[in-house]
Amino acid sequence: MKQIALIGECMIELNGKPFGEMHQTFGGDSLNSAVYLSRATGEDVQVRYVTAMGNDPLSEGIVQRWQDEGINTEMVLRDGVRQPGLYLIQLDENGERTFLYWRNQSAARYMMQHPQFGQVAEQLEQMDMVYLSGISLAILPEQDRFELLKLLKSLAEKGVTIAFDSNFRPALWPQNEEWETVRKTYSELLSFCDIALLTFDDEQDIWGDKSTDSALARLADSGVSKVVLKLGAEGCLFRDFSQAENLTISTTPVEKVVDTTSAGDSFNAGFLSGYMQALSPEECCARGNQLAGVVIQHKGAIVPNAATETITKTF
Repeated sequence: MKQIALIGECMIELNGKPFGEMHQTFGGDSLNSAVYLSRATGEDVQVRYVTAMGNDPLSEGIVQRWQDEGINTEMVLRDGVRQPGLYLIQLDENGERTFLYWRNQSAARYMMQHPQFGQVAEQLEQMDMVYLSGISLAILPEQDRFELLKLLKSLAEKGVTIAFDSNFRPALWPQNEEWETVRKTYSELLSFCDIALLTFDDEQDIWGDKSTDSALARLADSGVSKVVLKLGAEGCLFRDFSQAENLTISTTPVEKVVDTTSAGDSFNAGFLSGYMQALSPEECCARGNQLAGVVIQHKGAIVPNAATETITKTF
């Protein structure tokens, strides 16, 4: 059985109107991907999550729900002092979202400093793939971020596939000139990354790319082996830099978009469900498009299993 470990943060999610109707659940970009990946692969891939949570009742309840989704939680560290972060999602009439966060003292932010993280690092050497996002990096203190990059590079040198979603959140990064810290961090990771799952809008914001061609030309020199460039309703581009041509994979437009919160996260899960089973790039991208198309028709980061069951069973 193939094994993938996804690194990141899960927070308590409040979804609704301030001082109005509010729904409580949980979410976080890499955790969302872990849930959808577990649903899409079933017993074919063991999905593990790497983070730190508290010992409080909310942490207990959230971790239990991950286990209910089939996620292995052996690498979830427990912090006796800190708890999960919290975020509020507000949606406009088109399903686009804005966020408010309370996460500066979250357990996940300090996972690298946990006394047992060294044991987690050793376990990661046994994985077939390790996945993380720009948020996984952004929440960490600067020295911890540096140490995580060193660990990931070491894993890559030992044959572990590294997958990365840039998922750029400006509020989490230093506001220095031309996003210097973000660019330096992402450039280091891409230099040994196997597969980058990138959103073109983010690439424009960070690097100022004028077109998908200019983005791919820059990425060709980054060191990354393969790139998926997500284009929203237009589908995506796939490029293996050992090959000469780009692949363009279109998607079926969704008539009524309810909530785009996990669009990219669920796409990544669909794509990786195929990638870890050695499917073609076209099939992997089609899975990503199909799963994301279902998820954005429902509210919340993690939609009910019944909503995705029909599509994931076809995988």
